[in-house]
Amino acid sequence: MTSIADSAIDTLWYTRCPVPTASGLANSLGWLDRTATESGVRFGVLQDAGPELAVRHFDHHLSGLIREGGNVPALAARASGSPTRLIGLTWIDEAQAILVRGDSDIREAGLLAGARIGIPAWAADQARSFPRAMALHGFASALRLGELSFADVTLVEVATTAAPEVRTASSTRNTTWGVESLLRGDVDAIYVKGARAQEVAREHGLAVAVDLDSTASLRDRVNNGTPRPITVHADLLEQRPDVVVGFLAESLRAADWAAANIDEVRAVLQTETQSGPEGVVAAYGENFHTGLHLSLSDERVDLLGVQKQFLYAHGFLAADFDLQSWVAPEPLEQARALVAAQKDTLK
Repeated sequence: MTSIADSAIDTLWYTRCPVPTASGLANSLGWLDRTATESGVRFGVLQDAGPELAVRHFDHHLSGLIREGGNVPALAARASGSPTRLIGLTWIDEAQAILVRGDSDIREAGLLAGARIGIPAWAADQARSFPRAMALHGFASALRLGELSFADVTLVEVATTAAPEVRTASSTRNTTWGVESLLRGDVDAIYVKGARAQEVAREHGLAVAVDLDSTASLRDRVNNGTPRPITVHADLLEQRPDVVVGFLAESLRAADWAAANIDEVRAVLQTETQSGPEGVVAAYGENFHTGLHLSLSDERVDLLGVQKQFLYAHGFLAADFDLQSWVAPEPLEQARALVAAQKDTLK
């Protein structure tokens, strides 16, 4: 499919999800705009663009785009033929839980046997069906912890947005699909994640039946946000590798900055997540700001492979593809060398 852009790339477009990321901090600090300007290109944030470009967050058919966000749309776009490359991965443990009503007897994974579990309906396409994918994988992990499977529960579809768009500063996006169904008694358990989800649980007196973040195995925590990929359109990487390396270098610097500036990081994140300070701490813990650095380690790539295979098995990918051939390690290696060299000059 041809990309929506002129052959000569004159704008670095950036899009992200409202979660803790080094690139998000670099954007808030004005560093991404700075590096784009120094490279002689304009800088645009997809969240600030109109609806015609907003959909590119999901299909990545914009040749000047770098995206950091949930892995469901990124993997779905690649499986559908979008010419992207994987240039970085982060791992931020974002609160994931199976919630039940306060009067429920379900308080551990094994007690989910016989439960009606709420699964968001399919959206307009595979990439935008990330709420369904998240819930399915979250429940799959919880059931496995209880030595159960989907054969031991009843799946009940709950309403979701058919065509979710990227969230802007003046809009909200639901992150707690199924709460109403749970409160009405239509389902017995739902999957939730993130800062706002923690606040919603407290507001409605809901109880945590399974805390997926307390599991020792990282594989039990794999989901849409873990690991979280940075992908770039292949045209941008081919035509302007310097811009891509500059973007990654600013993200690495922002990760260094975050480790020493927790109060400022939390203030940015409260705006991103539209949550209060307690919700941010509950969702991401006290020390998330120290672990925002990008990596393409074998472990993280393997964990992304776990998610890819789950999504393919459950119909969220149009086709399977070779994960290793998607990885482009050179830009991150060059960005690390650039940041290290600049640090040396300041000594």
